[in-house]
Amino acid sequence: MAVVSMSKQEFSRLDVLLRVQSGRLRVSDACVLIGLQRRQVFRLLRGLKQEGATSLLSKHRGKPSNHRLPAEVRTLALSIVRERYSDFGPSLAAEKLAEHHGCSVSRETLRGWMIADGLWQDRRHRLPSPHQPRRRRDCLGELVQIDGSEHAWFEDRGPPCTLLAFVDDATSRLMQLRFVTSESAFDYFRATRGYLETHGKPVAFYSDKHGIFRVNSKEAAGGDGVTQFGRALLALNIDIICANSPQAKGRIERAFGTLQDRMVKELRLAGVSSMAAANAWLPGFITAYNARFGRDPANAKDLHRPLTQADDLDEILAWREERTVTRNLTLHYDRMMLLLDPTSLARGLVRKKVEVVNYPDGRFAVQFNGTALGFKVFDKIQTVQPGAIVDNKRLSAVLEQVKAQQAAYPARQQRGHFARQRPPNNLEAPGLPSKGRAPRHRAAAAAA
Repeated sequence: MAVVSMSKQEFSRLDVLLRVQSGRLRVSDACVLIGLQRRQVFRLLRGLKQEGATSLLSKHRGKPSNHRLPAEVRTLALSIVRERYSDFGPSLAAEKLAEHHGCSVSRETLRGWMIADGLWQDRRHRLPSPHQPRRRRDCLGELVQIDGSEHAWFEDRGPPCTLLAFVDDATSRLMQLRFVTSESAFDYFRATRGYLETHGKPVAFYSDKHGIFRVNSKEAAGGDGVTQFGRALLALNIDIICANSPQAKGRIERAFGTLQDRMVKELRLAGVSSMAAANAWLPGFITAYNARFGRDPANAKDLHRPLTQADDLDEILAWREERTVTRNLTLHYDRMMLLLDPTSLARGLVRKKVEVVNYPDGRFAVQFNGTALGFKVFDKIQTVQPGAIVDNKRLSAVLEQVKAQQAAYPARQQRGHFARQRPPNNLEAPGLPSKGRAPRHRAAAAAA
């Protein structure tokens, strides 16, 4: 017995024609049910009588579509994708094919070709990530999500670095991007200054629970419970809100997922391999990204507030700590000893609190009630203190500093250096006795 596979329309036609053959249905009624003229109905009846139900099957079944693209286009598109865009998604690959190669293929057609050729995996096979959606804010500048993402942005062309991003919650637009070595308060000061000078002051920033934004130590004895970044935002009348989970700030988390896919490839195509070149390249990318993924806010009102003359960003976006002046007119800060100039004002500040201001550009200042005091640096140890507590987001930068310090040591203090090598006993070096050896530098010169 032969098995015939029929579509729903073909099966309906078979049922109507069988009723016409048995006399239970008139031909005029069959024309209305099938939607064909009498001549076509009689043609179908004749084919059903001669060949059976197989005569109702479409003659195009199993054959390629008449509207398909030529095989040469498919071969060309897949060869370009395989050669240059092997790790691109279908949407981005289709855009690059049309933009750089003049090969216009719809993303769904290219998706099918890439899946069939093994260049892309269907998303339906991935496990869903359930989350409870949160309604967007209504206005631009009402809530801006901030975060950093450490990633190999330059692939093997440069070391990994961190991208600081400011994403508007109402529109999903990239408001500010900046490549930095690691997440630090000073890098956020610089990025925030660029944001404020470009857009103005938003109502609030939305961040995670990183120590830059929130005092996480319950046993913190000193301070007022506000971080340096929080103090700066308070002076600018900007609130800082910390999310309880990564899902709560899903706008910026999804933005980083898109950036880690698209931006890495765009940087590769642009030949950018350093943070300085990437920061100069970012404005054009932000414009293209916002045109592609940004959306209009529910309310057209912009809640950004302009900067005023009282908003001195140089003084506000700086690290400030209080120190007590000793009888010798000195104070200690960051493993430094600062010697105040013995002026009449400084002499009256013994046992009083002054502020040490550390600016993002590396400058230092000592101030009392806003008045700058002259000082000199007595000593500064530019090393990483053994056993220092380092945040995981700054570990890469600290390790680079440690490597630079170790490379600057004298040869006799570097582990594994040739000048430190000596045979442990006279069995390995019969000509050199174990006791009374020559100095190391002579042994090294003799071996050379």
